[in-house]
Amino acid sequence: MTDPSGQRAGTAPAVSSCAADALTPVAILRKRADFLRAASARRQGMAAGLLQARERAEEPVSPLLARVGFTCSKKVGNSVARNRAKRRLREIARLVLPVHGKPGWDYVLIGRADATATHDFQAMQDDLIRALARVHAEDYRPPKPRGPKPDIPRGPRRGKGRSASGPSTTGSDG
Repeated sequence: MTDPSGQRAGTAPAVSSCAADALTPVAILRKRADFLRAASARRQGMAAGLLQARERAEEPVSPLLARVGFTCSKKVGNSVARNRAKRRLREIARLVLPVHGKPGWDYVLIGRADATATHDFQAMQDDLIRALARVHAEDYRPPKPRGPKPDIPRGPRRGKGRSASGPSTTGSDG
């Protein structure tokens, strides 16, 4: 049996008006410049990916809108593996960002090789929620850079060993 609005009797409406007020509308990032701006902003690692986030400032985009982009490099695998990873990231963003994302922010989710496509889905959702909380924290500190330390000139070395100016004790006189 259907009521005058065309719904079956006894079913709830598809969208609740009170629930829609609390959710942040989410759009998709499509321009490379937006991805580059997010890459130079805040970031937080997750087990199955990386979250980059930035607060938009004076752009022609609605400040009530959160935007999200997705990317997976060729390190993730072939096109099938990359698309599978991006589908999972899209679904997680669809479930988490309207509730935990902030309006006026851009987010980029980056897939990781061998992790994004195989990691537990619920754990990925929990990781994204934690990463969003860290990125939005008042006392946010960027992660320490990884990789080799820069070459810093230092004074002469001390301790055991040969000195550069001393005579050599090994070798032959010849």
